[in-house]
Formats: sequence, structure tokens, C-alpha cells
Amino acid sequence: MTHTSLHRRAVLAAAGLALPALAFAQAPAPALTASPSQAGRFRFKGWQGQDTEAERGFFEAPEDRRDPGSRKIRLSYVRFASTAAKPGPPIIYLAGGPGGLATRAAGGPRFPIFMALREVADVIAFDQRGTGLSNHIPERPASTRPPPPFTQAGLTAYFREDFQNAWADWAKAGVAMTGYNTEQNADDIDDLRRHLGAEKVDLWGISYGTHLALSMLKRHGDRVNRVALASLEGQDQTVKRPSAVDALLRQVDGLLAADPAVRAAIPDLPALMRRVHAKMEAAPVRMPATLNGAPVELKLGGFAVQLMAGGLIANPQTLVLLPKLYLGLDAGKAEVLAPFMGEFANLLGITGMPEATDLASGISPGRLALVRREAKTAVLGEALNFPMPQLLGAVPGVDLGEGFRAPLRIDHPALLVAGTLDGRTPLPEQDEVAAQFRHKSRVIVENAGHNVFEAHPDVQGLLVRFFRGEAVADTRVSLPQPKFTVT
Repeated sequence: MTHTSLHRRAVLAAAGLALPALAFAQAPAPALTASPSQAGRFRFKGWQGQDTEAERGFFEAPEDRRDPGSRKIRLSYVRFASTAAKPGPPIIYLAGGPGGLATRAAGGPRFPIFMALREVADVIAFDQRGTGLSNHIPERPASTRPPPPFTQAGLTAYFREDFQNAWADWAKAGVAMTGYNTEQNADDIDDLRRHLGAEKVDLWGISYGTHLALSMLKRHGDRVNRVALASLEGQDQTVKRPSAVDALLRQVDGLLAADPAVRAAIPDLPALMRRVHAKMEAAPVRMPATLNGAPVELKLGGFAVQLMAGGLIANPQTLVLLPKLYLGLDAGKAEVLAPFMGEFANLLGITGMPEATDLASGISPGRLALVRREAKTAVLGEALNFPMPQLLGAVPGVDLGEGFRAPLRIDHPALLVAGTLDGRTPLPEQDEVAAQFRHKSRVIVENAGHNVFEAHPDVQGLLVRFFRGEAVADTRVSLPQPKFTVT
């Protein structure tokens, strides 16, 4: 069985493109009708049966540029050729996560945007090191360890030990795990630029892809033309502030008042959530599941429900599930979790790139103290960012330091897109990042979530205009409010 990472950030980036029942479930990979090892032209199968001509390419980079003896790894991309008479700089798509696949994003609901941007330039779906066809971290055998209790203590101890064991195994196999970080990812983008023969590139990214774009601007800003970024994650925002998500949940609670029946059933959503978490952490429920093809029983505490909620709040399509789920759990109906048991079981496993990359980006001491203080009373507690900051110190010498996390003053033209119901990168934290850009236009989509690029039809046209070099004014567009139900 292929392990699915417990790292919710990584799978959110992939999952949001197909929005399965649980926001931290994996989405299927796109169908590529040429051999994965073969460079050259092929038919790329996109969204809803569409396909297009594309070109797969590769180039090599050191696995850890700081180690002269590091092995070379092959990095992969898919190029969608421009339809313009005079194409502009290549537009490189930076997937979220870390751990999301650009090629998967291109094959999902974002496919029409990839196709539309060809009017301006070549569009490059670049699978970052450690992902997709750029993944050279050996898959670990399926674990024979019994599953831990899905409580804060149980999952933290299990995951730290599993990560340390995986790191040691990969080191013995000659894998330079220290090379899997955002600075080396940024250097890969500049190597890709040279490989493409481009003087400059444009960057188009979301979530972790914006964190990566900021590092690219810091390290190779003179080689970047303009950037369009959504669901911003700042240099010191790998670990999100629990208070920002509490504010979002209060905002959601206000939306419940739109339906008198829902409001009557749930007078206070955050209070309901806290009650369920406390009850289940004190007395976990046992649920049947399948792990590595064998039947198991999972012991789910309140921490497990907090993890699930942290995924569901990312986008309105899954956010609306919260009232019914929590009412059921509050009434002792553990069976409401049954549809999600496959996803819970699949959370156990280490893939390498997501965990190593986040651990390297780290968190400043001041922010860590703030996050830990807020987590003590927050609705989602320390589950919000799991497995960070729980992994801090698990392996030594990987943190990129305060220089990496320091903010910038950015003069590049920027289009910054955000949704007001984004529970993964809450809008107040995005505002802090946006302040670094001196020449920006902001697009705010009311009632959109984390996957905001495809949420409103107007966004695609604004992206095309921006990358074409046209002026784009600050814009606010709206989607209908999400409809909640308790039945």
C-alpha cells in the first residue's frame, strides 16, 4: 500500500482540487498517456474528459546543493505551449502542500485556467522535488505497528518516532533528506528557468506555493517578472495561529443564523465543538477500519476530530458538514465518523518531502510561544498544524533560520487572491503577507475558501489580464453564502 502522509497541509493541496468527502483525503493523479520516464510530447488528460497536447521534460539538480557529494536527482515538469504569437515569460505553477503535485493540479478543476493562460505564455506544471515524477525518496514498507490512539499524546509520540525512523532509513539509503527544503526548491525553479532558456519567469502559486514564491523572490528576485499568488502563506506562517482560526469559526457561527432551524439546533458552534473535543479526548470511541488491507480498530479521541475539522474548514464545500457531524458526536452517535474511517487509517505514514520541508521552514521562537499559548484555549488546539510544531527537534540541523523567515519588501507586480472563508490560510494572516508587496492588486472572493483560483469564474480572466501585463484594479467578487444543515 502506498502511504498517505498524515501531513494534512500536503494532502489539502492535492485534495482541494477534487474535494472528496474529507478535505484531507488524497485526490487521484491525472492520467498521463506517455511513459512516466519518457520526455517529449504526449496527450495530457485534463478535467472532465478534456485533453490537450503537452510536453514532458526533465532536468537534474543536486539533492542537497550544500553537499558536494550529494547525488543528482531528476526533476520533472509538464509544459503547455503558448498559443500567443509572441509569448511572454514562462508561467511556472507552484503547487501547495508542501507535497502537492503541479501535474495533479493541472489535471483537476484548475485545468481551464492552465489552458487560458496559454494565451499569454508557456505554462509549466513543475512537480517539486520529492513529489510526483520528481520524487526520489524511496517508499517505505507498510508499517506492521499497531495504530496508535488518535489522541494528542498518542499521535504525537507515534508520528515523531515514525519520522525519526524514516529519516534514519533514508539516510542509510543515501538520500540527502536535508536537501528537501524551500530554499532548495527555490533554487530548483531558477535551474528550471535556465533549462527553459528564459531570462525571467512569472510565478503562479497557491498556499505553500506562495511560501515557495517568497523564497524565490528573496533568492532570485532579479529573475522573476511578476507573480500571481493565492491563499498566501508567509515566511514565518508555516504554523498557523490558532486565534485566527477561532476568528473564522466565530464568522462561520454567524452564518448559521441565516437558517433558523440550524441556529436553534446549534446556538454556539465553537462551544459545541469544544464540548465534543473534550468529551472524546476523555473517552475516545472505537471504530472499525482497514489498514494495509487488514481490519483494525481505531481509537478516536477529540484530537482526531480536531484534525478532521482542520481539514474540513479549508473550503465551504466541506465546511458545511461540520454542524451535522458535531451534533451527531455530541449525541454519542460515533457512526457519523464511519464515512471517514478510510481517510483516518490512511493518515498513518511518512512520505518525507512534506515533513522535511515544513520542519526546515520552521517557526520563529516568538511565534512558537504565541501559537502554543493560543493553542491552549483554541477550538482546534494543537491539532490545527499537526504534525507541526510537534515535530520540532525530531531531527537536528534542518531549520533554515531567522534569515529565511524574515519578511521582504517586494517591488514585483503582484496579483493576490484570497477567499473570506479560507480556514487553512485565514485572511488576517494573508493580510500580513500582502503588506510586503508594494505594487499589488488584491482580489477578494466573498465566501470562497482555500482553493480560490477556481472558486469564482471571474478569477480566470483576471489572471490572464494580469500576466498579459494589463492593469488590474483591486476587485471584490461574491459567491453565495454556504448553506448549512443539521439533518
